[in-house]
Amino acid sequence: MVVWNTFENDARVLKEAQTLSAQGYSVTVHALHVAGYTERQETLEPALQVVRVPTGFGRRKRKAPRGADTQERGAFEVTPSGAAAAAPAQRVGPLRGAGLVAGRLGAHVRLLLAMVRMRPDVVHAHDVNTLPTAWLAARLSRARLVYDAHEISTSREGYQSFRRLVASVERFVMPRADGTITTTDRRAAFFARAYGVPRPLVLQNRPRKQTVTGGTRIRDELGLDQPRPVVLYQGGLQPGRGLDRIVDAAARVPEAWFVFIGGGRMAPQLEEQVRTLGLQDRVRFIPTVSLEDMPSYTASADIGVQAIENTCLNHSTTDSNKLFEYVAAGLPVVASNFPEIRKIVREHDIGLLVPSDDTDALADAIGRLAGDAALRARYADNAGRAAAVLTWEEQEAWLVSLYQTVLQSS
Repeated sequence: MVVWNTFENDARVLKEAQTLSAQGYSVTVHALHVAGYTERQETLEPALQVVRVPTGFGRRKRKAPRGADTQERGAFEVTPSGAAAAAPAQRVGPLRGAGLVAGRLGAHVRLLLAMVRMRPDVVHAHDVNTLPTAWLAARLSRARLVYDAHEISTSREGYQSFRRLVASVERFVMPRADGTITTTDRRAAFFARAYGVPRPLVLQNRPRKQTVTGGTRIRDELGLDQPRPVVLYQGGLQPGRGLDRIVDAAARVPEAWFVFIGGGRMAPQLEEQVRTLGLQDRVRFIPTVSLEDMPSYTASADIGVQAIENTCLNHSTTDSNKLFEYVAAGLPVVASNFPEIRKIVREHDIGLLVPSDDTDALADAIGRLAGDAALRARYADNAGRAAAVLTWEEQEAWLVSLYQTVLQSS
């Protein structure tokens, strides 16, 4: 497997790798190494290894703690989720920009060589930014190729400048892949229609089956001593996720605490918005936490909010990682009324849907749940029942079946 991140908090890739290793496959995840931040090699399980390659040029000044907010590291930014991206163009000059490009190319070459040296049976590309390198590695090593499209990157936040390049890469490689995977039915339909390929296998971003109890972790950590319900957003603090509207909604729902868990480039903007509105007492921020600790934080909240906006096709076709995480923790939800999200919320009756661009409706829905303990309890009970079904274990056999088909065709 190959990822374009440091593989520190990539839950989807970890689950897929664990599923395959449990079935007798020897799995190596090739990822990016940042000096002072990651290990070059790790053994997670007897048949599951991680090999990281250097990310390129630049000095690394200090070790970044796991779960830290975004910090620049050499030629890349290491985000809380482990994603590596080039530093924004407006912050670099021509010489620095050339170094970034060279660093990226160097990382791809190192990934390519590391994969080819292993003589794999299957090369599994996670998202389009690894796809050309994975395709070439598969060709050179005569391996099968699996493409796992986590997103619709031709219509995605931050990818507008690369749409044509992304489309060209996918149009060339997807018909040549031996297996394809994506995350929702609507995304599968998009890829099939756009590139004339069979519908990819759909593996939703569900969490593993887990026993999560409520607890008071958020309240204890933040010193929330009044018995108001805790409204939670967890995930990257990035544009297009309705985060400023959640803060605006907080100003209209004084009977609740609002907590953001995560890091990202919108953090300073949101903190300033909170100060401007005078909400420092009721709107709090917790930096990104590890995958292992996250469920206990989630379960200690009372309401989960997912207010993603209709800024691109990728958003309108999502079902959202955090929605499944809220369900696993037994939280009632307030969520954007997009087709894949609506299907889950209505089928399991776990919360309220709101238009993705309507702050008034968002505030009203949060206020309704915050003020009605009986309604929260009903949705929470339903979420608990849904959590037993919406698990990774319920769908992982499809991944194993795909691999069996891919290898039988060789």
